[in-house]
Amino acid sequence: MKNINIKAVVLAVIAILAIIIIFQNRASVETKILFVSFQMPRFILLVLTFLLGFTAGVIALMKVNRGRSKSIEDKKDK
Repeated sequence: MKNINIKAVVLAVIAILAIIIIFQNRASVETKILFVSFQMPRFILLVLTFLLGFTAGVIALMKVNRGRSKSIEDKKDK
């Protein structure tokens, strides 16, 4: 039996799903942010929304971890 690289299979599946999502969401949509209105393909809006949420999650996780490390250091000092 051949040795199947699981990582390569998972990456291939993710790439195929990304391509399907892009092709199904090529339609242009009107986007309003505050007082500015502009048009963009729906898949770009999806990617931007994902990146914004991912960045917010990373920042929140960094703050939580920083708070934990400070409380651990405080306990060690006592």
